[in-house]
Amino acid sequence: MKQRKILCATLGSCVHIAGIFNFIQLAQQLGYETVFLRPPNTVDEILQAIAANNPSIIALSYRLTPEAAVEIVKELERKITAEMKEKKWIFGGTTPVCKAIEPFELFDSYFDGMATEVDVLGFLRSSNQQKTTENVFPQTLVERIEFMHPFPVLRAHFGLPTVEKTRNGITRIARARLIDIISIGPDQNFQESFFRPQDMKQSEVGAGGVPIRSEEDLSSFYEASKCGNYPLLRCYSGTRDLVKMTELLHRTISNAWGATPLFWYSELDGRSPRTVLEAIIENQANMKWHGVRNIPFEANEAHHWSLRSASDAIAVTAAYLGAYNAKYAGVKRYVSQLMFDTPLGISPRFDIAKMLAKTEMIEKLHDDSFKSFRQVRTGLLSFPEDPYLAKGQLASSIQIAMFLKPHIVHVVSYCEADHAATPDDIIESAKITRKVVANSARGLPRISLDHKLEEYKQQLITDTYTILQAINHIADEGVRDPCIHPPTLVKAIKMGIFDAPHLKGLSAARGDIYTSIINGKCLSVDKNTGNPIQEKDRVNEILEREGFLLIEQLLSNGIPIT
Repeated sequence: MKQRKILCATLGSCVHIAGIFNFIQLAQQLGYETVFLRPPNTVDEILQAIAANNPSIIALSYRLTPEAAVEIVKELERKITAEMKEKKWIFGGTTPVCKAIEPFELFDSYFDGMATEVDVLGFLRSSNQQKTTENVFPQTLVERIEFMHPFPVLRAHFGLPTVEKTRNGITRIARARLIDIISIGPDQNFQESFFRPQDMKQSEVGAGGVPIRSEEDLSSFYEASKCGNYPLLRCYSGTRDLVKMTELLHRTISNAWGATPLFWYSELDGRSPRTVLEAIIENQANMKWHGVRNIPFEANEAHHWSLRSASDAIAVTAAYLGAYNAKYAGVKRYVSQLMFDTPLGISPRFDIAKMLAKTEMIEKLHDDSFKSFRQVRTGLLSFPEDPYLAKGQLASSIQIAMFLKPHIVHVVSYCEADHAATPDDIIESAKITRKVVANSARGLPRISLDHKLEEYKQQLITDTYTILQAINHIADEGVRDPCIHPPTLVKAIKMGIFDAPHLKGLSAARGDIYTSIINGKCLSVDKNTGNPIQEKDRVNEILEREGFLLIEQLLSNGIPIT
């Protein structure tokens, strides 16, 4: 965008400058040159300043009575020159004032008390500043993130029990112009059996989301989103037949990015009949599909372990392995999901430490061909049913997550413990989140000064290296890279190097590990004493049981950090 100049002023005797000053700060961050006239400002003084500064945009504000605003604008229209009328004029004020002066043809855009940063950004970043911001919002994830900077883009999950209600809800959310990405939530029948309708379970129609049954259903969602702030759409990549599902989503909703775990949607979680080996191979193929086409991708792996009470060290290692596999598959733009408040009981301080450890490990993979975007979200299980407590949890969790300086904020609606989010629930949750984001943008404390937090982050990174070394060691001779080798990864689960308490009783995993929340951290513990176990000791016990050398003897072998 070429350099533009904006002249900003309050009208008449209005001295309320907080709104217009915030507008100036945002414009300056986007590279605009601004001229601010201190109040009070007569019409003549404003016109003289326009003549002297020759701005391309004039931003005026008035927050007093509507009747007085009308009279001032009448005077303004009488006195401006024809040349001045050709410039872009915008107005900010209370909703009653904006409504009172809407009949005047002078202003191109109005920003009332309901306007958001999205509306302002849409105006400032559009190339031609039309009267609305429709059609100016980028339609790829990377461009949308750049467009919304310095704010993160907002994503929300949405799916109601019928196609019609979901389609209408998408339009309602889009018109609210708060959510940048709508993630369509389909039912399990769609995710598992869309291409195998004979396997669908009639008793589960609409369970967990919208019962999508045709390409036309998906295409209608795409058309429904073409209004308001034109949000991107995305959807899960299915739990089997992943590449076929990915192709379907790409041609119907232009899926903003793909999402596939590494180990899951398998016999581990029961969301498909795939063995762990089959799941890894197919999940890797889906990563490659996105890499070849330069479509962003998310390996939503780590939170699956934390949801099953795995230790923080295993969660960090899982996050790294997901990104590592995606990079190997050719993914160039990676979405790193960081789910907070999981498992329940982890403290905000050490939750941040865990997410920073994940981020640092993943960003070690950055190079000219691979970059990641940080996506934060509130843990679903952390929401209480009481709506007021739930709103407090949403705001608190997002505030903590903002320390990660995210590119994407996944807004989990506060009502999810009680019912699937309606459009109104999503809009309300987005407004709560927007306020937290705006407050955080003013500056947060330096968490690097918290020595206990930093110490735990470093410990988790060390533990991750330990687990990666163990995976390297259990690989058969001749395996070039154990961390992307499906049989080796399956072996790591079978042996219990990757393990979680909730996997107990599954033939595909050990389920032997015990964990506990101790001083706000989720740690591996001795099943008899409940005392914490060092990750190196836990891994060595497994290696010794399986007949391998202990980890201390492997330190010179190296770790697959590329």
